[in-house]
Formats: sequence, structure tokens, C-alpha cells
Amino acid sequence: MNNETYSGHSAAEIVGITYRQLDYWASTNLIRPSAADASGSGSRRRYTYKDLLELKVIKKMLDAGIKLPKIRDVFAYMRDHVGTEIASAHIVIDGNSVILCDGDNLVDVLRHGQGVLNVLPLTGVREEVDNRIVSLSDRIRETEERVRAEAERAEESARLARESRGTAQGDA
Repeated sequence: MNNETYSGHSAAEIVGITYRQLDYWASTNLIRPSAADASGSGSRRRYTYKDLLELKVIKKMLDAGIKLPKIRDVFAYMRDHVGTEIASAHIVIDGNSVILCDGDNLVDVLRHGQGVLNVLPLTGVREEVDNRIVSLSDRIRETEERVRAEAERAEESARLARESRGTAQGDA
């Protein structure tokens, strides 16, 4: 979004966590500030926008009931395997599982990338059904028209036969 950097206090406020949480996460290497890390007494950490997004993901996972040790595992896996920024990933949290939607696959992140399911894209289902309905309706209409035309021909043949019998009887 921007190239601005944020102090630890600002980052904590933006993300909705305490400064103490932020400090703990940085000191335990869950997430290190990308712009400037603390390098001694009096130095200040500076966080980038991308860092804020990752911090917010961590906060959301905590709010969803995922424990911090599992979040560490999730982030370790995602940093190694997710091509885009982590905040753009799609994850599903189900009890103690964290499932990453990676293209057409669902991967259990806490089981170190074990595939669990394939995603079935349903985007074309409506169009496919609509097209089949139109095709079926066209075939039904053609069949009805053919049956109606045959019935009309049969009636015409019967009428002509009756007329020819009536004419033949009148001539006799």
C-alpha cells in the first residue's frame, strides 16, 4: 500500500494488540520488523505495511482460537510455501486445523503441507446447466413440432381418404 514505516506503538495500535504482545512476538522471532529491527538499548523497531498485514493475520488467528505455537508453525510453513503475501492467502480454520487454500488444493498447514482435499471449482456450473436446459428445450420443441406435423399429415390423409370414399360412393 505504501512505503511508510510504523513504530512499534503505532503498529500495535493499528493491529489491535498490546505493545507487550508485539514486543514478545518480535523477541521470539514470530515476526520481525522489516524496516528496522531493534539493535540495542534505545533503538526502535520500525514495521512496514506488509508487517502490519502479517501482524493482523496473527491477531485474527489468535482470535479464532489458534494457539501461538500453532501460529508459529503456520507462519513458518506459509513463509516457505506461499508465493504471495501471507495476508492474501486463503485459510480455513477448523478446530485445531489450519487449512491453506493453495490453488485447487487444500493443504493442512499444521501437518506440514499434507494435502487434505481438492477444491472443486463451481464457477461454470450455472452456465453449464442453463445451456443444457436451453438445448433440451430446443430438442423438446423440435420433437413436439415434428409430432404435431405428423399428426396434421395423418389427419389430412384421413380426411382425404374419407372424402375419396365419399366421392367414390357418390359416383357409384
